[in-house]
Amino acid sequence: MKIELNPQVDKYLIDGCMRCKYGATPQCKVHAWRDELEALRQIVLETGLKEELKWGAPIYTHQSKNIVSVGALKASANIGFFKGALLSDEQKILSQQGNLQSDRIVKFTSTEEIEKIKETLKSYILEAVEIEKSGKKVEFRKKPEPIPEELLQAFEKDPVFEKAFYTLTAGRQRGYIIHFSQPKQAQTRIGRIEKYKQQILDGVGLHDKYKL
Repeated sequence: MKIELNPQVDKYLIDGCMRCKYGATPQCKVHAWRDELEALRQIVLETGLKEELKWGAPIYTHQSKNIVSVGALKASANIGFFKGALLSDEQKILSQQGNLQSDRIVKFTSTEEIEKIKETLKSYILEAVEIEKSGKKVEFRKKPEPIPEELLQAFEKDPVFEKAFYTLTAGRQRGYIIHFSQPKQAQTRIGRIEKYKQQILDGVGLHDKYKL
């Protein structure tokens, strides 16, 4: 099988996360986990998925449908399954991201960990492709949090942002929701969401100390 590398993903792995593009000095999540991200990338590509860069992160698709993502948090490199809730997960390696109902991820802190379950990961990816082909959908429960419409729209435009938000603790999520919901004007609510978007992507709470 011929593996096609996307030059945009090459650039992502070299340049690092969004903060690096603006000259920030703290350790970059992408640079910190580059070896692990490269290992996960190779595994996914060996299953025949198409490599794309969406929402600032590597996304792997089958017939234009999102199947898995590869990315980094501060404490781990991860592979994410967009419909992970539908996977059989016989090896019990998947974990839920915050309150996300559909997505599931596997976290790694070394290339050795990735190598140990390389074949398992491939089988999960192929199962995810078959689920997408079948047309199965996740049945979503109604979310109890009164999330403002502007935030839901932001999630729809940027699934990576949605994942990052629901990776936060419940208390941090609530803090942002309250802060975003307070303004009466929709434009002001949108402005607040944009202001704190990168902070959320970096896993930082509204009132946590945050250095650019």
